[in-house]
Amino acid sequence: MLRSIDRVLAWVTWVVAAVLVLMLLAGPRVIANDKGKKPAATTNPYASTAATSAPDGKALFVSSCGSCHTLGAAGTSGQIGPKLDGLGVDATTVKSAMQAGPGPMPSFSSLPAAQRDAIAKFVAASSR
Repeated sequence: MLRSIDRVLAWVTWVVAAVLVLMLLAGPRVIANDKGKKPAATTNPYASTAATSAPDGKALFVSSCGSCHTLGAAGTSGQIGPKLDGLGVDATTVKSAMQAGPGPMPSFSSLPAAQRDAIAKFVAASSR
């Protein structure tokens, strides 16, 4: 009885190993649907909808900061970063925090300056 179980498990082990090797070799291209093409410039999630329009600070806050920070004006309830309601920070402080990435917060210096400014103005106006 044990020998028959052992024989079956031996084949299962080899099949699982072969599948894992196949996934390691072909998986990233299959899963990511990566065809070696670079993404188009329009796929930037932080890009404004129109080049001439001013960035929407609230929408940018929700997409960039809302998963970590709670801010009632934005309707976000993140639990990782500090709650910004009633904090009373000014736009300069917000921009500085976005640039430096204090503590565990990542730096958002890769965002365009106009978008960082829009987020900072929205947070400063909404956190009072």
